[in-house]
Amino acid sequence: MSRHRVSCINKRGGHYNPHERISHIGGVNENGTRWKLTEDEAIKAIEDKKYEFYVSVNGRSVNVIVAVHNGRKYLKTETDGYSPDNLLSLPECP
Repeated sequence: MSRHRVSCINKRGGHYNPHERISHIGGVNENGTRWKLTEDEAIKAIEDKKYEFYVSVNGRSVNVIVAVHNGRKYLKTETDGYSPDNLLSLPECP
């Protein structure tokens, strides 16, 4: 299983519910190339144990996990509790 840092996201237009706002996550590979996955692709990769994702918060690595709200799966970080602010505060992916 490979581990990847999430450094940007894309948000769905018009969604203000934090459990429905992320459409894509992305980052930069060690060789400098960019990667980007849809939220569904990232969820499947985590559940299939293909990839692990994390964000860097104040110099610490915080894992991205799959959570469920009202029957819908979404991405959040472990330390957020109920609110996925660490992901939502990342800049938009190009």
